[in-house]
This record gives sequence, structure tokens and C-alpha cells, in this order.
Amino acid sequence: MTDRTDTLLKDVLEGYRMKPEEAVFLLKTKDRKVWDIAKAADMMREKKAGNSVTYVRNQNIHVTNICKNLCAFCGFGKPKNDPEAYIYSDDQFRKSAEIAKERNVTEICFLSGVHPDFDAERYCEIIRMVRDIVPDADIHTMSPDEISYAAKKSDITSEEVIRMIKDAGLGTLQGTAAEMLVDDVRKIICPSKVSTSEWIRIIKEAHNMGIKSTSTIMYGSVETEEDRIKHLSILRDIQDETNGFTELVPLSFLHMNTKLYQKGLAPAGATGRTDILLFAVSRLFLDNFDNIQIPWGKVGKKFTQLGLLAGGNDLGGTMFCDAVSTEAGGEDSDFFDPGEMERIVKDIGRELRQRTTKYELI
Repeated sequence: MTDRTDTLLKDVLEGYRMKPEEAVFLLKTKDRKVWDIAKAADMMREKKAGNSVTYVRNQNIHVTNICKNLCAFCGFGKPKNDPEAYIYSDDQFRKSAEIAKERNVTEICFLSGVHPDFDAERYCEIIRMVRDIVPDADIHTMSPDEISYAAKKSDITSEEVIRMIKDAGLGTLQGTAAEMLVDDVRKIICPSKVSTSEWIRIIKEAHNMGIKSTSTIMYGSVETEEDRIKHLSILRDIQDETNGFTELVPLSFLHMNTKLYQKGLAPAGATGRTDILLFAVSRLFLDNFDNIQIPWGKVGKKFTQLGLLAGGNDLGGTMFCDAVSTEAGGEDSDFFDPGEMERIVKDIGRELRQRTTKYELI
């Protein structure tokens, strides 16, 4: 007798669009059916993305760890008067850009707190500085939260901010600050960030202006399976409307150095079962997404390989340092050598390919 999971997976692989309540049901799986879900996701990955595993040669530039938000899930952000607070000078930006140029990166990603003194023009200045040195790289920066704050600081609209940063040299937008797009969860983990509706509005504005973005989900803290699927449903609906997302990046909550965990408000991060199911169900539920990234800086390089067998087709970037993950307690999250990428990819019978930020193969 065929059970509910088997029937649902068969239907989805034949083109049926999964309902949110069905995705919740799959996320709650706690027995060997986890592997059936992962297998179905891997089959869907093959249909959508083929046999290649992609990566982008990128470098992070850490603008500042000073942040107005100081979210409870984050171990990176600091107040301005903290002895560990820092902010890059213009010379440091230029030096980082020169290093990126020497490394032949195709993407430069700004990782930053939302500095309380940054207005729209300051963001443009930083983008221009890097653009002048590495004109061919995709400058991947600014979340909807940063855009919202810059608009308020400069007393202009978010659409005007987006236009300014695009003219300054922005390539693609970061779909971060999403965390969990459920306001009851946001009140606990990131109360100072934009609301769900504001995040949606700004990301749609960018997409409608021809700017692509990533999309993210941060899971494993205080949210439920229902919350995770509400979040994925929002992303699916936006993608139906704009087709502006390049990928989903599932970000497993790193608990070690965060207030959320230290105060007993959240568990010690997601379990391995949760990770595998989040990767797999995302692949099956997001039928309008081609790319699911397995972020090695969050789950470790060995588990990343398993994620590639559960619906993932992308490894993200080389990074050359991810202080956001290392400050939260992530291990081995500073650099992923393409040679090591190729080793784990070949080990599962797949082919490693370099890509651009917009998933054009190099």
C-alpha cells in the first residue's frame, strides 16, 4: 500500500505544485522516509539543474561590524562603542578591491552591519570605490533592510536608493535580512529589521528595476515548520511575479555565540535531519527556482556534500573569509578551495563548474 509521502513525492516529480500544508508534512518527517524525500529532491535537481555543481569565485569585503540592529541570532554585529567594533577606511576598501582583482574573482560581496551613520550616498561611494578597481566583477551588496535604512537616513524613497546604487555600479542585490519572513518570529530574532511586508516591497522594487537578487531563509532558531513554509511560500509567490531570484540560500542558524541561544530562547541550532529536509523540501516546493545553494560555511564541508545529494546544485563561493559565520561559531568558514570542491563533487559523480553571480557558466 502506497503511503501519503510516496504519493506526494510521485505527484511532485510529475509536475504537481505542492501545497504549503503538504510541505509542512514533509518537513515533519522523522523516520527513514527522510531519505525518500532527499532522493526525490535529487531527482528534481537533475531535472532542473542537470549534473553540474556550480560555484562562484568571490571575495567578501567586511565593511563594518557596527550595526543598528544587534539581532539576537547574530554574533557579528557590535554597537559603536564596543572595543571590538571596526569600520573599514577608504584605503582598506581599495586594498581589499586590489586583492580581489589579483585573485581574479567575478563577484565581490559586501558583508556588513547596518551602520547607523550610513546614508544612501555613503553606500554609493563604497560601491564606486570598488567598481573603479574591479570594473568587471559583480558587486553583490545591500539587503532590503540596508536600503530601507539608507532611504530614511537620506530622506528619499527606497526606489530612489535602488536607482542610486544601481547607477553607482551595483550588480546584484543581497536577499538577506529575510531571516524568517514571519513577523511573530521577527519580533523575537530581529525586531529592529524591516517587517515582512517591507522586505517584500523592496525586493520586488529591485526585481522590477531589472536587478536580480539571491533569496535566503535562516532556520533552526525559534520558528516552527509552519513558519518555514510560510517563508518559502512568500519566496515562491515573489518568483512567480518577478522571476528575480537567482537561487535560494538556506542558512542554518549558528547558535554558539548568539544571545538567542545564550538566553535560552533557541535550541542549539538545526539538527542534521532538519538541514537535509530543509534542502530537499525547498527543492521540491520551490518549483520556480533552478538553483538551491548548500552554504558550506554554515553546515561544514562534509555535510555540504550530503546536501548536494538532497536537492542542492550550488556550493556558493570561495569567499576568502566569512566573518559573519566565524563570529557566530562556524568552523572552516573562511575559504573553500575549488580543488577541494572538485574532490567532493567528483566523489558523488557530478561535475564542478564555475559560474557568474547570475549563474552563467564560465
